[in-house]
Amino acid sequence: MYVEIMDTTLRDGEQTSGVSFSTSEKLAITRLLLQELHVPRIEIASARVSDGERMAVKEVCAWAERVGKSQCVEVLGFLDNGNSINWIKGVGGKVINLLAKGSEKHCRLQLKQTPEEHFDIIEREIGMACETGLSVNIYLEDWSNGMKHSPEYVFAMMDRIKSLPICRFMLPDTLGVLNPYDTLSYVRTMTTRYPDLHFDFHAHNDYDLATANVFAAVKGGAKGVHCTVNGLGERAGNAALSSAIAVLHDQLGCSTDIDESKINKVSHIVESFSGIIVPPNKPIIGDSVFTQCAGVHADGDNKNQLYFNELLPERFGREREYALGKTSGKANIKKNLEALGIELSDDDIKKVTERIISLGDKKEIVTQGDLPFIIADVLKHSTLPSNVRVENYALNLSRGLRPTATVKLVVGDDEFQESAVGDGQFDAFMGAVRSIYHNRLNRSFPTLANYTVNIPPGGKTDALVHTVITWELNGNQFKTRGLDADQTEAAIQATVKMLNLLEAIPMQQELGSIDCKTETI
Repeated sequence: MYVEIMDTTLRDGEQTSGVSFSTSEKLAITRLLLQELHVPRIEIASARVSDGERMAVKEVCAWAERVGKSQCVEVLGFLDNGNSINWIKGVGGKVINLLAKGSEKHCRLQLKQTPEEHFDIIEREIGMACETGLSVNIYLEDWSNGMKHSPEYVFAMMDRIKSLPICRFMLPDTLGVLNPYDTLSYVRTMTTRYPDLHFDFHAHNDYDLATANVFAAVKGGAKGVHCTVNGLGERAGNAALSSAIAVLHDQLGCSTDIDESKINKVSHIVESFSGIIVPPNKPIIGDSVFTQCAGVHADGDNKNQLYFNELLPERFGREREYALGKTSGKANIKKNLEALGIELSDDDIKKVTERIISLGDKKEIVTQGDLPFIIADVLKHSTLPSNVRVENYALNLSRGLRPTATVKLVVGDDEFQESAVGDGQFDAFMGAVRSIYHNRLNRSFPTLANYTVNIPPGGKTDALVHTVITWELNGNQFKTRGLDADQTEAAIQATVKMLNLLEAIPMQQELGSIDCKTETI
């Protein structure tokens, strides 16, 4: 069964609070919808909104004319004695989606008209549209409440207009009040009573049932459904194109003209233009929906794709990912290592897994880009003894005052505490440690020769910070590194590694006879 998709991102989607597309954005989205996604129909605007909208619609219609897509572009029009018709004709439009009242309550209380008066106006407006050469579809606004509370009104309207030159009768759940059972019943009533007519269903998502209602409407015989990219729309939005397509294809076995592989691309472009962020757990298009977090899931995927379903990410131009965090197991790590082309022994994987879990316990986000830094940090550090540790430290930064640090350092079996000031928090920390080594231990202490900070590719403000410090002692240089979400903590880790490296070398040598210019810990 073929289901015709009508995308109304540029009309109903633009009614999302705070969303307004520029002319260039409307044109870009039009091209994406018609040429990349292959959406059969798009609704791009409401007539008579503003001069800016008029210019945007004119440009879109001119482009559609040039590429032979004029009949794919539709504009919402009103029962206004031909004003919408003239507006649409003036901008080069070919199709009007006429807005009529689908419930008696709206007819009598909003328009202050009797049903017969309203039906007469509809018939007259359709006649004018046809005289000017426009194709006509008609919305039965508030149809869902019409079926709930005044079905006789709905049938009277349909009996009056069913023989008019109307291409599609569009059934909106304007206030998002339907559930799938009602949708199935009401749509089936319409398709059974008027079997020769083409009915579209237009869902709103107030109860988060828009996609389920699309499913029910098609089961009830609707030949077309309306969607928006990312579910944009009035109030809680419309049925999301991505979810509707997946349900139609997989759950109902329907065909559409939509190219699934372009859905994710179009979603992110519309996200950028609209400023409305897609939730990470949004089906099909959310950042996290093809990410396995639990280690048992990755293990099952390794063995026989046990945690796959029909929603394969490749269908939508995406890839499956395996999250790194406190729920990660070795299977997650292996999947990410495979993606990076890195091979490690089982023992090394165990060490890396332990470090990732510890970072996850701190609620740090660990990405695949962090993994090489973690591997280098863990595996090289694992060869060092831990004779020196920072038992505690306190850093203080106040406006107008120099930063201070108090450090409690354990060296072997001895504990030392010192305070110092510095030009920055890490400088103050280094001052306190240097004081312990010079004044309390009477030992040489390296100078800091270089200090670099890196964030893994694609890192954001919550990314891990990779700090590499180059130290110099007796003319020899060596490097240590630290990895943490906090830059100062990463530098402190690198410093502790340096101190343990010093402890591992006999003090009489003091690095003087050891070539460690290339050493990186």
